[in-house]
Amino acid sequence: MTTVEYLGWAGTLTAILLGLPQLVRLARTKNVEGLSIPAWQAFLAVGIGWTAHGIIIGQAPQIVASALSLASTIPILYLLARQLRRNLLSTLLPGLLLAAAMVGIDLIFGSGPYGAVAIIPAVIANAGQSIALIRAPHVGGVSVLFLILAVINQMLWLAWAILVADLGTIIAAGTTGTIALVNLAWYTARRLGTPPLWTTPAPTQRQVTQRG
Repeated sequence: MTTVEYLGWAGTLTAILLGLPQLVRLARTKNVEGLSIPAWQAFLAVGIGWTAHGIIIGQAPQIVASALSLASTIPILYLLARQLRRNLLSTLLPGLLLAAAMVGIDLIFGSGPYGAVAIIPAVIANAGQSIALIRAPHVGGVSVLFLILAVINQMLWLAWAILVADLGTIIAAGTTGTIALVNLAWYTARRLGTPPLWTTPAPTQRQVTQRG
């Protein structure tokens, strides 16, 4: 295989594995502290949008990676909705609508404009998690392995995109990779004792449990 193929399939592998640590942690602990529903709604849009983009540009690694990432994103949204007593359809709908807009832009305007627009849900996903890490009183519900894989995944896709000259992926992977790295650094700081910058009115895991 060529270097491009190695990078593409390495990106595929990390993308497939990306959400699994968070899914396992959430299913095992039922702990939602530090997790962001808007972030995972945006991850849903990203998964659908990049699956379609991979089909459009004819790149199997991107198709497989993005499609299989949904196997963890959708269950995570289901578990978040259940723990926070939210309707599942209304939880999924923002991500589905955003994905539809992304696919439409890709089909009409092409890869470059798509990459510029695809930054939006990617930034929402990663910045939404950033806000949750900053605001949450505790971050025990977040999987550090998920954060590490997010950084590795975006760096692999950035290298792949540079080699295949796919402007859309270069724009999106470069931006989201930077934010993912910041998230990992901030999570580490929180676990080492850094307090939240401001508290969130969202219910803590203890409050959710008591209400159940």
